[in-house]
Amino acid sequence: MTVPLSVLDLSPVAQGSTVGDALRGTITLAKEVEALGYHRFWLAEHHSMPGIASAAPSIMIGQVAAATGRIRVGSGGVMLPNHAPLVVAEQFGTLDALFPDRIDLGIGRAPGTDQVTAHALRRQADQLNEDEFPQQLLHLRAFVDNSFPDDHPYRAITATPGLGAKFAVWLLGSSTYSAQVAGLLGLPFAFARHFSPAQTMPALRTYREAFRPSEVLDEPYAMVTVSVVAAESDERAHYLAAPLKLTMARLRAGKPGRFPSPEEAAANPLTPEQEAIVRPSAAGYIVGGPDTVQTELQDLLALTDADEIMVSTMMHSLDDRILSYKIVRDVSL
Repeated sequence: MTVPLSVLDLSPVAQGSTVGDALRGTITLAKEVEALGYHRFWLAEHHSMPGIASAAPSIMIGQVAAATGRIRVGSGGVMLPNHAPLVVAEQFGTLDALFPDRIDLGIGRAPGTDQVTAHALRRQADQLNEDEFPQQLLHLRAFVDNSFPDDHPYRAITATPGLGAKFAVWLLGSSTYSAQVAGLLGLPFAFARHFSPAQTMPALRTYREAFRPSEVLDEPYAMVTVSVVAAESDERAHYLAAPLKLTMARLRAGKPGRFPSPEEAAANPLTPEQEAIVRPSAAGYIVGGPDTVQTELQDLLALTDADEIMVSTMMHSLDDRILSYKIVRDVSL
């Protein structure tokens, strides 16, 4: 594999540990994958999930960037429905001022949570609809590049920090909608294959067909995020991946909790109904020893022609996660 490798981290809160352990583990992981040569380290945004501590990516980006020296650090992503564009411009302008040429702002249009929590975040009953998202995105960009029309009321606002910031803007998506917007705006696009495997090729085709050159890109740039659990053998990898499937089944049933251990997952095998529920997402997992992981990553690259692969690894043990990223690096570069 000749494309760059990057990391998406969700700061899993393992059963028997604390949120602080999870966040400190994220910083440790970032330092490890930087040493391994990974290109980016992105933090997700999720809310009201006891097993995931990545609720505030802008805070963790600063912590990770301060603990590392080279790797690009960003959001995967900031869910724009939850934030005022001016606040995002100021937060990422601050990060860019502190860590120039290292900050990525990945933007998503979903709230990243359930409807009740989304209401608490936005303090509004209505959801951000598809027609509002492009306007919110344009407002964000205008705060950074001072492109509001002269008669716009926001023209009087100076985002400080924010105005003139050079952080990279990405659009994230798990369907064709954000793919089309990214293409029309000439922005890089990150597809969440770990969330929606079946939509991978439709979204990438839409992005490439819709793409228009911009000041940012002359040609399309697509990154694909994939869930990977790598270990010394296929058998060991499937044992370590079982907690991820159990977590997804519990989440789909409205019963989220701490990220279970392999022993807990082994003691609670999925029912046929649970297997059916997680199958659409699990179909995109890459699970196995070095040979299996290499074959499946190469097949994914051949299928998608991705410019970059982002790896998301959810495991109970931080040591196992680090080993998984080492195996991916060794078989892929």
